Amino acid sequence: MKPRMKVEFDPLLETGDPMIDAQHRELFARLDQLLEASHERRSAPEIAGLLDFLGDYVVQHFAAEERLMAEVGYPGAASHRGEHERFVQEYAILYREFRNEGPRLAFVVRISNRVTAWLREHIYRTDRALAEWVREHRSG
Repeated sequence: MKPRMKVEFDPLLETGDPMIDAQHRELFARLDQLLEASHERRSAPEIAGLLDFLGDYVVQHFAAEERLMAEVGYPGAASHRGEHERFVQEYAILYREFRNEGPRLAFVVRISNRVTAWLREHIYRTDRALAEWVREHRSG
């Protein structure tokens, strides 16, 4: 079996907000676990469990970010929330593909490319802007 590239949190993605950064690190760790299980051709139920956990964790993370946006009156909240909603829809499509196809190579590639690329871009651009706003506008 070919070695695989690990998916790791890049320090360049740090927002400076401890809660957000910790959640982002966990997202990358869970995504890496999913890709490792898929690469090692573990059982479909195990991979489904990892997919379920990752999907649930993403929703919890997005909710935490959205509460933070409301707390600080973030002006980019609607756009940021829209990105979250589109990701959840995309994740649901990937999950359905997994249910229909199983953990085939094409699925693993889609998860790896789409989810990893989206997370990196969203964190680097959108979440870092939110964290900057929070630092400048949080009371207390």
